[in-house]
Order: sequence, then structure tokens, then C-alpha cells
Amino acid sequence: MSLRIGEAAPDFSAHGVDCRVGERRVYRLSDHLGAPVVLVFYPADDTPVCTEQLRSYTAGIAKLDELATTVFAISPQSVESHERFSASHGGFGFPMLSDPDKSIGERYGILGLLDLYRRSIFVIDSAGDIVYTHRAVGPGLQFVPLESIIAAVATAA
Repeated sequence: MSLRIGEAAPDFSAHGVDCRVGERRVYRLSDHLGAPVVLVFYPADDTPVCTEQLRSYTAGIAKLDELATTVFAISPQSVESHERFSASHGGFGFPMLSDPDKSIGERYGILGLLDLYRRSIFVIDSAGDIVYTHRAVGPGLQFVPLESIIAAVATAA
């Protein structure tokens, strides 16, 4: 399944941790509609490119906050792994969600070779429709710069 711009974003429910305050809870996409949402799918905690990506997004989170945007970082690792990862890098500016069975990744069409997560971004507008997608091809050694995400969010507001 490959989601396209204009399609409704599949709802999901996932355990996660809000790295800003350390609160664990269940997150549902549908609870955040009415404002833009950015989904950041990344392959694994504590890997060089993922660390650089999430630190970059955290450094610019105020720009997304100004646009009343919710950001979720999603990977297959456990909530405990996310907590360790975040703490070892001074904290991240958004909730980190766990998708251990990769069911969210499957619904969003981001699973690659051997069912590994491909580095991917989805911007969802306030009505719940996808307005921007990016799925890495290959090993995903680069990531979408924050400025591109902000530009996509600006069209979603």
C-alpha cells in the first residue's frame, strides 16, 4: 500500500513517551486532528542518521509549534528504548511512539527490504488528509530538512 497526497491518513494508536515531559501514554492520530500533524518514521534509535535527524527537528521545534503542529517520531523500538535514546541526547522536542509489530509502518507503506522501516515523512492537514509525503529510497542516509517540512505544514494549516 502506498498512500498518496489527498488520501485520508490512516488512524493509529501507539504507546509512546512525550520526551519534553517524560509522560508515557497511548497516542492516537485522531486525537490530534484539527491542526497539522507531522509523522516522522525513522529506522532505529541510537543510529547516526536518526540521531542527527531528530536532533535537527528538535532544534527547530519552535517553528512547528508556532504553526500549532504536532510532531510524532515513530520507530519499531520500545518506549523504554525511546526514553534512553532521548535522554542520551538531551531530550527530543516531541513524542516518540513505538510500533513494535510495524503495523503503523505497514499502513503507511514505509516498510522496505526485510520489512525494515524506511526513513519517511508525512504531513497531515487539519482535516486528516495527507498533504506531503517523502519515503527514502535505499538506506536513507539523508533526511528531509526541517525547512521543507515547515513549508509543507504551511500549506496544511
